[in-house]
This record gives sequence, C-alpha cells and structure tokens, in this order.
Amino acid sequence: MHVVAVQFDITWEDRAANHARVMNMLERDPPPRQSIVVLPEMFASGFSMNVAKTAQDETRADERFVTEVCRRFGAWCVAGVVGRGGSPGTGRNEAVVFDPAGQLVARYCKMHPFSLAGEHRCCEAGGEIVTFDCQGFSAAPVICYDLRFPELFRLATRRGANLFLVIANWPDARAEQRLVLLRARAIENQAYVVGVNRVGDDPSHHYAGQSVVINPQGEVIARADDGEQLLHADLDLDALNDYRAAFPWQHDMRDDLLPR
Repeated sequence: MHVVAVQFDITWEDRAANHARVMNMLERDPPPRQSIVVLPEMFASGFSMNVAKTAQDETRADERFVTEVCRRFGAWCVAGVVGRGGSPGTGRNEAVVFDPAGQLVARYCKMHPFSLAGEHRCCEAGGEIVTFDCQGFSAAPVICYDLRFPELFRLATRRGANLFLVIANWPDARAEQRLVLLRARAIENQAYVVGVNRVGDDPSHHYAGQSVVINPQGEVIARADDGEQLLHADLDLDALNDYRAAFPWQHDMRDDLLPR
C-alpha cells in the first residue's frame, strides 16, 4: 500500500482556501492510483472551537471535496472534518474515509475531545472504535489527543487493526511527545502508524509538522520536516505479517486487563 500524508499550513476558518491548497498540492505531485491520501485533523478550518464556522451544513462541502479528490486521483482519502452534533451548537470532530469511487466507507468520531482547549464543551465525544479494510490492511482512524490513550489502540488491535492513521493539529510545544507516542503505539501493537500533522500558525499555536510513517518495529521509515509537503511511503503487509508471526507478543496479552 502506498500512503501520501498531506502536510500543509491550514488557513484559519477558511474552507475554500484550504480546499484549494490541498488540491493544488495533489495536482503538483499526483498520488499513485489506489494509494491512500491522509489529510490532517479539521483540515478545512484548523483546530477552531467555533462550531458555527467549522461544522459542515447539510451540503457537506468538506466531504464533497474529499469525494472529488478520490475520484480525480483514483485514491482512497482520510480527512478530518467537523460534523453537526446531536445538541444545538455542538459538533463532532470526525475522520471520514472515502474509497476511490468516492463512496463513504468509514466515519470515526474523536473519542477524547481535548479538554485543555475546551473541545469537550463544544464537540461530542465518540464512543466507537472504527476500522475499515483497504488492500489487505485493517486500518483504524484516530484523532490527535486520542494518541495519549493506549487502550483505544489496544482494543482496535484486538479487533484486527494493523494500521493506525493518526490525524492531528499537534502544536510544536509538545512535538517530541507526539513522536514518542506514535512510535510506542506502533511497537506495542505491532502495527504501522501514519501520523499526519499540520504546519504553520493559528491564533494560539505554532505547528511544526513532522508527519511520519512508522513500521511495526517502531522505526520511522518516512518523516517530513516543518514545511508544506506530501510525504510518501510504502507499507509492506507481508513484512508486517511475518514480523507478527516471528514475535507473537499479542498472544500473551491479558484480555481480562483490557478496559470493558
């Protein structure tokens, strides 16, 4: 499987500008057909708590744009969007997945809203781990702050996940922690981890990018710097399966110790 991480400077609360920037980057360096293109958390707005501005209306403009990306390039796409919540004025921080035909195949809602930024007051918490099948992999989308909670990853692994797609707006002040946690999630679950981050600035934070692709041994096989770019990497399913067979640590896991 070929993965393309789209690392870019998200224009604050400007849907049209961000759609145009993503498309321009992909047109300059088209992803191979059947690859999986991964966009950051809240790719069309930045990490804004202004749900009235960021949430999609009934036209679902951000998802229509992702559909266009999939159909134009014949690729899968994972993207962070904001859906409408069940209560007035609330949203849902989501990762949506579309296949190359532009069909929705998965929708995951962030299970751990970032309380330090007040996200828990405006965005509903998800309650379900989601996986989808893609070219032999079982992939699980994960969103930013979720990375700090290893039980989510462990439960997804128990359900068959061997690839985690971690989309984020993760500030530079805690960048090293993110890299450590991404490597840990790969090692402890014997899975590939793709971590996609943004660059640039919003009203509160600076973002240094450092999108990465990590193999099941915890080795970084591709890493972006702090600029806008498409990060390419190939994932080897046979090598992953061989590694799990040679070192079957998961067989020693105590299911009775997992969260219920």
